[in-house]
Amino acid sequence: MPQIQHAASIIVPAHNEGSRIGLLLQELVDGQSPAERRQIIVVCNGCTDDTADVARRFPDVQVVEIPEPSKRAALDVGDLHANMPYRVYVDADVIITWAAIAELLSALRPPIHVAAPTRKLDVRGAAAPVRWYYEVWRQLPGVKDGVFGRGVIAMSPEALARARSLPRVMSDDLAISDAFSPQERVIVESAIVTIAVPRTVKDLIRRRIRVVTGNAQLDDLALRADESRTKAADLLRISLAHPANPLKVVVFGVITVVSRLASRRRVRSGDFTTWLRDESSRR
Repeated sequence: MPQIQHAASIIVPAHNEGSRIGLLLQELVDGQSPAERRQIIVVCNGCTDDTADVARRFPDVQVVEIPEPSKRAALDVGDLHANMPYRVYVDADVIITWAAIAELLSALRPPIHVAAPTRKLDVRGAAAPVRWYYEVWRQLPGVKDGVFGRGVIAMSPEALARARSLPRVMSDDLAISDAFSPQERVIVESAIVTIAVPRTVKDLIRRRIRVVTGNAQLDDLALRADESRTKAADLLRISLAHPANPLKVVVFGVITVVSRLASRRRVRSGDFTTWLRDESSRR
């Protein structure tokens, strides 16, 4: 395990994650030695299941409950309870070890202020179109280089100050990623986070509607960098890279178009708070 230089508060916003949060907390608690204890805060927001009860079973995990089912509110409340200068924000439905968290914290040395892990997509049980979509998605330059869409992000005090100056947005991880130059952020290759993808096309589209809606909000606020956008040239390059790729790119395109069309009503109405999520990956 690498030497940790920074004291950090790990904040886990959780809404009805009773089926998965125990897997995450087990990894975080098991990997720590007494000298490396860090503050772990689980903020249960609007939970109607046993998320809070599951989290309380783990030693040294602080559980806070709020009635509002809002990730943004959960992050704010978590920050209020945090007493360490560095932060690691972790989605409750991903799996990452304490050793990987330690590597992210060790990477936060100037000029690096934001660190994120390498994605490992869990596609077990996913329908073929879902697998094909993600095979294309993970090859996009912005997806490979950005610290968004990883479910975990570690930030220095300087990064926190800059992030707090950003408007409240749905796609907060993309806004943070684009607020820092490539020289100020890093993907730690040896730190792995496992992310379960949706199992059905319907659930994938629900997730993508949320992402597209969030992207539209960032565009309206001029907060999205050009490097984060999907470009036709990138899709053409991916399509030509392998004989099986053209069909996968077509599937990617169809799901993207359907998601964009479905998000239009939300964008027109200014609904940037409804949090659509897939339930299939949580079963």
